[in-house]
Amino acid sequence: MKKSFVFVLLSLLFTFVYAQQPQMGPKVGEKAPELEFRNPDGKLIKLSSLRGKVVLIDFWASWCRPCRVENPNVVRVYNKYHAKGFEVFSVSLDKDKNAWVNGIKQDGLIWPYHVSDLLFWQSKAAAIYGVRSIPHTVLIDKDGTIIAKNLRGQALELALEQIFGDKK
Repeated sequence: MKKSFVFVLLSLLFTFVYAQQPQMGPKVGEKAPELEFRNPDGKLIKLSSLRGKVVLIDFWASWCRPCRVENPNVVRVYNKYHAKGFEVFSVSLDKDKNAWVNGIKQDGLIWPYHVSDLLFWQSKAAAIYGVRSIPHTVLIDKDGTIIAKNLRGQALELALEQIFGDKK
């Protein structure tokens, strides 16, 4: 329990310090750059295929403990807002396909949009979006414009409540 507390505290500290750094990649208000990568079955999936929906681009990996801790929150908001037009486009920074696929299954990531080039920190998607740590999220509106970055937990849910007008 003490180790978990220390880990969470260090993760929060890292997130705070990281948030103070100049952000790389596309900025809020800009159009989201296209991503086109393969899913676990080898099919190419384009981010732009989700135009018309509010999309959370979720950079994660099966080996990333903070990502795995956050995944239940992402699943919860997906279940709550999917019928209203919310999608998740998961981009894995894994380098092992089996670990990636097992992480999807173990965490119950039920949405169909999972992609990876299996290049670990050399991921082309991560480079395009300036990802330097994970979890890293980018929220885009129905028109493909970035409206927020690095939302997690309650902050993500509050943003979606504002977008979809749901105050539960």
